[in-house]
Amino acid sequence: MKTLLWLGSFLLSTFAIAQDCDYTLSGYIIDLHDQSALNDATIIVVGLEKEVIPDSQGRYEITGLCANTYTLQVSHPACETQLIRVPVNQDTERTIYMEHHLESLGNVVVEAHAHQAKTQTASQTVVSHDILEANSAGSLADALRELSGVTSLNTGNTVAKPVIGGLHSSRVTLITDGTRLQDQEWGVEHAPNIDINAAGEVTVIKGASGLQYGGDAIGGTIVIEPEQIPVKDTVFGRTLITGATNGRGGSLSSSITKSYNSGWYGGVQVSLKRFGDFDSPDYILSNTALAAQNITARVGINRYSFGLEASYSRFHKEAGILRSSHLGGAEDLVVAINSQQPFIVAPFTYDLNPPKQDVTHQLAKLSGYYRFENLGKLSAQLDYQRNNRLEFDVRRDSDDTRPSIDLQLETYSLNTEFEFEADNSITAKVGIQARYQDHFPDPSTGVRRLIPDYTAEALGVFAIGSKTWEDWTLEGGIRYDYNRIVAEKFYQTSLWEERGYDQEFEDLIIADFGNQLLVKPDLQYHNFSATAGVAKSWDNGHRLSLNYALASRSPNVSELFSDGLHQSAARVEIGDLRFEQEQANKLSLEWQLTKDKWSFIVAPYASFIDNFILIEPTGIRQTIRGNFQVWEYRQTMARLLGVDLDAQFEFDTHWSIRNQFSLVKGKDIDRDNALINMPSANTRNAITYQLPKWHQLSVTLESNYVFRQNEFPDNNFEVFLPQTETTALVDVSTPPDAYHLLNFRSSMVFALSEKNLLTVGLMVNNLWNTRYREYLNRQRYFADDLGRNILLQLKINY
Repeated sequence: MKTLLWLGSFLLSTFAIAQDCDYTLSGYIIDLHDQSALNDATIIVVGLEKEVIPDSQGRYEITGLCANTYTLQVSHPACETQLIRVPVNQDTERTIYMEHHLESLGNVVVEAHAHQAKTQTASQTVVSHDILEANSAGSLADALRELSGVTSLNTGNTVAKPVIGGLHSSRVTLITDGTRLQDQEWGVEHAPNIDINAAGEVTVIKGASGLQYGGDAIGGTIVIEPEQIPVKDTVFGRTLITGATNGRGGSLSSSITKSYNSGWYGGVQVSLKRFGDFDSPDYILSNTALAAQNITARVGINRYSFGLEASYSRFHKEAGILRSSHLGGAEDLVVAINSQQPFIVAPFTYDLNPPKQDVTHQLAKLSGYYRFENLGKLSAQLDYQRNNRLEFDVRRDSDDTRPSIDLQLETYSLNTEFEFEADNSITAKVGIQARYQDHFPDPSTGVRRLIPDYTAEALGVFAIGSKTWEDWTLEGGIRYDYNRIVAEKFYQTSLWEERGYDQEFEDLIIADFGNQLLVKPDLQYHNFSATAGVAKSWDNGHRLSLNYALASRSPNVSELFSDGLHQSAARVEIGDLRFEQEQANKLSLEWQLTKDKWSFIVAPYASFIDNFILIEPTGIRQTIRGNFQVWEYRQTMARLLGVDLDAQFEFDTHWSIRNQFSLVKGKDIDRDNALINMPSANTRNAITYQLPKWHQLSVTLESNYVFRQNEFPDNNFEVFLPQTETTALVDVSTPPDAYHLLNFRSSMVFALSEKNLLTVGLMVNNLWNTRYREYLNRQRYFADDLGRNILLQLKINY
């Protein structure tokens, strides 16, 4: 072998005498998966005495080359060594991609969690792995609440959905493993059907700048990605067990993955959660038990030039709804809302009785990619989702076990995109996304259907890109979306005429049954979205970015067609066929300052949303199942102004502090009033002590202060009480008082063997068992929020 290398070197040097050898070969060494620079690589030109090490940006340069085809030996401590042939007949640029995942040092495995930025100029935050694991027994919304600018809209303690900058539901897009989650997110009490334990990394993009994921994410985008799998022969996994005192239950999550040097891999992850009734500081929250299960499996091959993956997941959740939120008459409603204690308090149980939710979500996906040398990567994905949602009401006939709502949504999606990779200073991506949905509400429930039969079609086309030179980055993108909804719905003739539909939509009627009309709306929307931004970095640690985003969102089926009792929301909801698209203009600024021991980020923003759709209480309605509030949708011009602050300081190797502050103000411009359900201002402060030499001890004490929401609309109304022939005020508007919670978190790591580690964590939420009610918890009218919760967590890595 040495003889051959010497001979090759002699021939190359001899050939160089007869020609000019002043060509340059240059480029970047890049992580194949997250596009980060690899600056610890080494490049050797086989046959020549040339060895090059890239700079801090991963850029290399080899000078003095002749016109020839060279073999480069590229190595990195955490990658498989590659031999690459590169023809050179002029000055040549060549970007080299390497598989960079796990670095083995004896029996210690160090995971590389390099993050790939989803946007270059908009505000985005990556949820740390510690936060995800600490909330293993909770939900995605529980984990995201620890980020500045992110809160949650709750229906009790078991149903929570993320709120980004005051916006939620259809205005927040959720991407899981490359698939846009389609789980009927329009409901305020429809929590994302995601198991947080299946997430390897979670990124929150604030605002509508993630155009590759959709143009309707006015609030933001949550990107959930599975754990990266190394291209090497290894087996790894973890088991996480959590026990909790509040709810007297816990969770179990376990995963195992096998991979090979050839690129083949396979893995499976399973989670189980079971809790009984939860407690407030003073009483049991009756009928709030929870049971959830999830299984995720995937198999595939991952190579530089191509890859293919098939995956399947099934998520099932059964959650009780506070029994006191479903009452029988106007008198009960007045008493419950004005009382300091729930109307019904029963002994603790693990039973799940009506009212409750039972939701199953299945997702099957086939995806692949092919990389064209020195050009880019073509990716395609086909996925199928099936969401079945059952909502059980408290029926007068106790023997009737049918759900009051039975909704089934099937979604078929096809996505293709091409990513340009030939120049490391330029990122560019174009794509086409198509989707078809079929929604079927089972009529055998014996209850008037809230959402009708419908089919929906969607087609999206986008192009995004960014250019970086020296310390500047420019970013831009454009997207077009076509949406069509074809529905068949029964309307009561009285409501049809009362809302004036008989004058505007007479052509939609396909059958007249006297007191009911069958109509068939065919609604089509054309939406345009765009983003543009610029960022500048300085050597002294300063970075400033400015981003503008235009987003357009079609009204969802709930906003258009709702007409009846939404059981698990415990209210009557009324939509409007006249609604037009929302159009949002958002301007955001982010300034970062990073030093050796401290960092500071301030991110103000302003959103102006035309045709903003909101829902608000307008009265009360007596039904055969009880007395329920009536909430109606309407459109207005909205303005949201906000700011998020993040700061962190390390005193030394042991002590550090962290501060977060968020404020958002929403205004109904048309009515010159505050918007309903805007998050309260809040600040979160934490002090952490770490002692790595003593089993990696970490102890954190956290303070979470939530201010009273002083800006809110007055939606109170009066009800007539037949028994006393009087009226009473129902206060559904006044927010609860401010509150302050202390939380405690600690962990230690123990070596079970040379390859296995045990992490023991102890956490206490609401340390002082404080009594409080959260403005964005929809059951604050009926009960206090959760009391003290002590959690013990065991994690084994193997």
